[in-house]
Amino acid sequence: MKSNKFLFLTTILFICSVSISNAQNKYLENPESVRVLSKKIANLFVEKKSSVAFDEMLDYWPLPTDEFEDLRTKTLKYMNILDERFGGIIGNVKVNEEKISDIAVRETYIVRYNYSAIRLIFTYYKSDKGWVINSFKWDDSFTEEFKSDK
Repeated sequence: MKSNKFLFLTTILFICSVSISNAQNKYLENPESVRVLSKKIANLFVEKKSSVAFDEMLDYWPLPTDEFEDLRTKTLKYMNILDERFGGIIGNVKVNEEKISDIAVRETYIVRYNYSAIRLIFTYYKSDKGWVINSFKWDDSFTEEFKSDK
């Protein structure tokens, strides 16, 4: 009888851990909703609310929970350092949008500080159920955003 209870509890815990190992549970409807989410996230970074920005992405990003939380924690840590190093935030600007047919969209925003900037890159993928965040990254290297006409 004890081993049946143990097996039952183990099974329940396994099912719970599998169901919460990936927090993504919503889908964006179309490319316009993708654009709205990217803009909202970029604005939250400007408002120094990167933790809230991650909350907004959580439902649409099929990333394991531990990796998601690790990225959130590292981002919060570095945002404080960037504020000291780059000065106050001035605002943001959308600098690029790329598409692969009707299956993927990548948007790039620049968050402007007084002395430099960071780049936010959102990549979305259209699954069979709707649009999800395929990746999100930020860095302080925006040299790739310069376009050469030659």
